[in-house]
Amino acid sequence: MISHVLPSFRKSFRNLPKEIKHQAKSTYKRWKKNPFDKSLEFKQVHQTRPIFSVRIGLHWHALSVRDRKNGVTWFWIGSHEEYSKLIKQLRK
Repeated sequence: MISHVLPSFRKSFRNLPKEIKHQAKSTYKRWKKNPFDKSLEFKQVHQTRPIFSVRIGLHWHALSVRDRKNGVTWFWIGSHEEYSKLIKQLRK
């Protein structure tokens, strides 16, 4: 799967704790090998829009938009609490 990163993702990433940045990089490497590895929980989180989430450790997530050509654009990364709020907004 082809992957792109938006400036909004980079900004979110810069604000993460050091350990979470390390986990995110490790998760990304695993995702690149097999995006649908069950442990990553890469799944669509919006009923009609192609918004996908991947789990990073126990309390962190990254969000992407999947395109029709088997690519994704990562736009956000953060805590589960922030993720829940953002998903709620996206579903409105």
